[in-house]
Amino acid sequence: MNAPQKTATIGKICVYCGSGPGTDPAFVEAATALGTAMAKAGIGLVYGGGDMGMMGAVAEAVRRNGGAVTGIIPEFLLNKERAGFNGDGLIVTRDMHERKRKMFEMADAFVAMPGGIGTLEEIVEQMTWAQLGRHKKPILLANIKGFWDPLSALLNHMKALAFIRDGMEFEMLVADKVDDIIPQLQRAAQSVPAAAKDMPAAVAEKL
Repeated sequence: MNAPQKTATIGKICVYCGSGPGTDPAFVEAATALGTAMAKAGIGLVYGGGDMGMMGAVAEAVRRNGGAVTGIIPEFLLNKERAGFNGDGLIVTRDMHERKRKMFEMADAFVAMPGGIGTLEEIVEQMTWAQLGRHKKPILLANIKGFWDPLSALLNHMKALAFIRDGMEFEMLVADKVDDIIPQLQRAAQSVPAAAKDMPAAVAEKL
């Protein structure tokens, strides 16, 4: 196995995705392809800690290709999502709030693959924090087979009606192909000073 080629600006990506596989095989295929690409680029995975569906596919692909996997899961989901089978390091939290904070702290960028309400909530929270100026870590929608088109349309609708006003914009990256995800994140990360990517501890406590 070839040694991973280290990247300069992104060490770990937090991937939000469904605990189910969805109805289209292209979704799991994309999760596997992303995990493989991350491992080969020397990028570690931070994810929800489950062994099922999209979450299991991306974690297994990273692990199988020699990458580092960190799962973060609240105690009440340990049995429901079969946690830990794919994780080199599994962190069990008291609740969802602690889980999401640790995922934020450990990641240099965020990617939303296809998923359900939990995936939507997690990526929208990162958008909210970015909009409020709490961090500048890259946020990307993996728009596999147009999955996130409705959300993109809704964001544009909000802008058109001035609910996302001037001065409240944030950069939302969208990639239709897995091959474009890491390059887009790397370019975005290079334009942000390291100190601007992290959320101050006092702010994180309030959130």
